[in-house]
Amino acid sequence: MAYTLEFEKAAIRSLKKLPPQVTGQVEADIRQLCQEPRPPGCKKLKGHSNLWRVRSGDYRVIYQIRDERLIVLIVDVGHRSSIYN
Repeated sequence: MAYTLEFEKAAIRSLKKLPPQVTGQVEADIRQLCQEPRPPGCKKLKGHSNLWRVRSGDYRVIYQIRDERLIVLIVDVGHRSSIYN
């Protein structure tokens, strides 16, 4: 079962702001979430009911998993030093 990717507007803006040398890797990691929304190394964020994060080098992808509709919603993307603020 493949999940469908959806993006919030903030996530699209954040992706466009990433340095060109990391954009490809982050996008590849996001595409992998379609096949496995809970890959090894992903973590559920504390204090949030349905937010997960996956690492992509020094960057983090914050997302929701909607199993009932087979959707992975990308909420935000950013550098690890500022993504959780």
